[in-house]
Amino acid sequence: MKSKSQHSGSAIYGLGFIGAVIYFISTSSSFWTGVLGILKAIVWPAFLVYELMAHLGI
Repeated sequence: MKSKSQHSGSAIYGLGFIGAVIYFISTSSSFWTGVLGILKAIVWPAFLVYELMAHLGI
């Protein structure tokens, strides 16, 4: 059985996914950049962690 903290993490990821899809599609200039934006929205946490680690010098 999942605890409440696990459910809230899923909700935060879901809201982030929706926001990322809206952002990437609104900035796309063609159909294929929109498709690429949807793929980027799926893995946006990986981009976030990578940039954070690069900024911290890890």
